[in-house]
Amino acid sequence: MSQPIYIADYNYPLPDERIAKYPLPERDHSKLLVYRDGEVSEDRFFRVGNYITPGSLLVYNNTRVIQARLEFRKPTGARIEVFCLEPLDPHDYQLSLSSTAGCTWKCLVGNAKKWHDECLELRVESLELTFRAHKGEAIGNAYAVRFDWDNPQVSFAELLDAMGELPIPPYLNRPTEESDKRTYQTVYSRIKGSVAAPTAGLHFTEAVLNDLRTRGIETDELTLHVGAGTFLPVKTADANQHTMHTEIIAVPRETIAHILHRLGHIVAVGTTSMRTLESLYFMGCSRSPHVGQFEPYEQDYPMSAKDALQSLLDWMDQTGQETLHAETQIMIRPGYRFHIVDQLITNFHQPQSTLLLLVSAFVGGDWRKIYDYALSHDFRFLSYGDSSILTLKS
Repeated sequence: MSQPIYIADYNYPLPDERIAKYPLPERDHSKLLVYRDGEVSEDRFFRVGNYITPGSLLVYNNTRVIQARLEFRKPTGARIEVFCLEPLDPHDYQLSLSSTAGCTWKCLVGNAKKWHDECLELRVESLELTFRAHKGEAIGNAYAVRFDWDNPQVSFAELLDAMGELPIPPYLNRPTEESDKRTYQTVYSRIKGSVAAPTAGLHFTEAVLNDLRTRGIETDELTLHVGAGTFLPVKTADANQHTMHTEIIAVPRETIAHILHRLGHIVAVGTTSMRTLESLYFMGCSRSPHVGQFEPYEQDYPMSAKDALQSLLDWMDQTGQETLHAETQIMIRPGYRFHIVDQLITNFHQPQSTLLLLVSAFVGGDWRKIYDYALSHDFRFLSYGDSSILTLKS
């Protein structure tokens, strides 16, 4: 492993009043910090196309946030909160969400000590069914929870929509409001599965997307379902000792081919798109649907990005895959060499977070210059905050 990366070196003061508790009334009117060649300036997001080269390919994450927080009551009145993290059986998101016969999810459980072996039940009159939850084995700090219900006409996704709560980030320190159901989704979200929004995309509107097309900037999409691990702080003094969470990705073959033909001009919308795109390189090198946390640092990878993506396409063709379904645990931190992404659109992240390490790696250590500018020029931070477009520092 490389030299220690002291997480204390990635701290900065973030007063509560700088955390945006609500989005702006107009998504695309957020401030936009522009970083290129070591220089910092600012604009408004609806003019983001001014900073992207015509002919570039902008890749965004089409995941949609599910209403993953459920509340049950025991006969005693004790409140049990169940927060669905990821499907276990069926393991596939779409199969699990479309199930009408029951499913098992890895869940965080609030008040778990008061939930023993009993089945929790909730009558859902609007769907004419009784919804049941059964707590299974512990999985770290979470549990396997089996759900079933007595109306085979209703899917698990419909149940979540009817009785679940959208899980807005904990640092907003407020309850979920009805408006969040709209504002905490990107305009292009369509594949259900995330428990947190890919927030860099919250600034986009149809008007911005149309403007990009008129400038000759193409768009494409992939899917990474954002897990609760995105909010996990780095608790180790050396960031290399932090365990990254694994996330599920899905990328159509045609998207990979599109990326291959636009290499050198790839714009990632958000850190989730960044992690997915960079993972494709290593999957092409190894012809494996999994990227480990430290795989990029454990050996030399002489293959070019072009050859790696072509290898990935050839492997998919040989194995009959129209969509790459894979897992990534990749940790992008200082010392990482970027292979696919040339520009990154992203919000401003929490101090001492893995996302800040990713930004630092991308801008060659200039993160403090960027964040000092944002703090001194009234930028709004975190999920509902302002945006930035960063160009890879070579």
